Amino acid sequence: MTIDIKVPVLPESVADASIATWHVKVGEQVTRDQNLVDIETDKVVLEVVAPADGVLSSIIDEEGATVLGEQVIAKFEEGADASKAKEQSAPAAEKTSSNKGESVEIKVPVLPESVADATIATWHVQPGEAVSRDQNLVDIETDKVVLEVVAPADGTLSDIIAQEGETVMGEQVIANFKAGAAPAKADAPASADNDASGAESDALSPSVRRLLAEKGIDAASIKGSGKGGRVTKEDVEKSLSAPSKAAAPAKATDVAPALSGERTEKRVPMTRLRKTIATRLLEAKNSTAMLTTFNEVNMKPIMDLRKQYQESFEKRHGIRLGFMSFYVKAVTEALKRFPEVNASLDGDDICYHNYFDISIAVSTPRGLVTPVLRDCDTLGMAGIEGGIKALALKGRDGKLSMADMQGGNFTITNGGVFGSLLSTPIINLPQSAILGMHKIQDRPMAVNGKVEILPMMYLALSYDHRIIDGKESVSFLVTIKEMLEDPTRLLLDV
Repeated sequence: MTIDIKVPVLPESVADASIATWHVKVGEQVTRDQNLVDIETDKVVLEVVAPADGVLSSIIDEEGATVLGEQVIAKFEEGADASKAKEQSAPAAEKTSSNKGESVEIKVPVLPESVADATIATWHVQPGEAVSRDQNLVDIETDKVVLEVVAPADGTLSDIIAQEGETVMGEQVIANFKAGAAPAKADAPASADNDASGAESDALSPSVRRLLAEKGIDAASIKGSGKGGRVTKEDVEKSLSAPSKAAAPAKATDVAPALSGERTEKRVPMTRLRKTIATRLLEAKNSTAMLTTFNEVNMKPIMDLRKQYQESFEKRHGIRLGFMSFYVKAVTEALKRFPEVNASLDGDDICYHNYFDISIAVSTPRGLVTPVLRDCDTLGMAGIEGGIKALALKGRDGKLSMADMQGGNFTITNGGVFGSLLSTPIINLPQSAILGMHKIQDRPMAVNGKVEILPMMYLALSYDHRIIDGKESVSFLVTIKEMLEDPTRLLLDV
């Protein structure tokens, strides 16, 4: 019997997760409750175990892929053995061998009209390395999006023409690929040290490799706590938080000599996306009269409402009811009442927008992006949840286009998923305001002369004081607070 292997239900404040490490390969025999894959969220690593004795028949999402709660990521054959799995996979192998020896050019995808060129960000495959069809070969970075170029068939990457960091144009040839070619095997007498380092590199998940590269850390210097001694993301973060542990046992008199050998630096050029983010944030700080006002909201009414209707909502609409739909709905209604917040400056003119396109700030390993949910005033709660999920899936697959991120009248950013209690978000130009949501935390509050423990969340509204006065900004934020504390107001428009 075939069983779907799914991502566990994610915590309410977590939008998506990443495939960290597959511990089992396709066709490999496993036992009930054996760990199949580690899935990383912003806070925890979730283990997905085998539902029974059997064989992993296929992997849908590879390591490094972004996934959503309850998404199918693999197929499992209950009671099957490895020999049957190999027999089942044999026809597929024969099909891919039909193009054996065919040489294929790997090109840069067609770039959006507003993008002149791009940069080779990361080659995930080296010349001579065997790859499977649709495996990611290279990440190509533009000012806003990262494009993935995948293998056209099973085969081998012959050579790389454009190296990492090079600027390339649309449809430019950047590598050559040989379909169906077998990889060149390393000579047997290779040293044990080289074998060990190669195995260690293969054991690292993409997220761990990325973090090691960003921080300039050698994987060999970290003791892994994962299966088979693998280095996990937590191991890297622990080594960053306690960099002096290795030198701790040394005597006080030996501290100076020990540190002298550890003081290294690594200089890495900024990516195109990071340069764009830096430029835009600096421009927002220098070209606007930015001010931030704060408030707090009792989230208990929304949490109770979600608990009451979550199951029936999901059955009717086929999607989970999250917090973001309430946030977007409340912001949209508040924008209708305060048109100054839904406006932008164009030279000496104020441009009032009569539509409601909301940008949703999303943090990625390469930086911040703000895909836009359009015409929010025409969407119900299910429509908003579906729109956000569609944008999340595009982000997961690296398919966010320039059109998905251009425009937007107002931005919502949720630092609460990372544990932020309070912050002052920076305006997303040319918009005039941005709303920051934060961590929901139980706090003692005075209610009718009595102290109650309530789930509270701070709100922060940063706005351009040149166009929005204090009265409008505070009233706008209070309106959002009132709607979130009494969700029926969203339905009754009161």
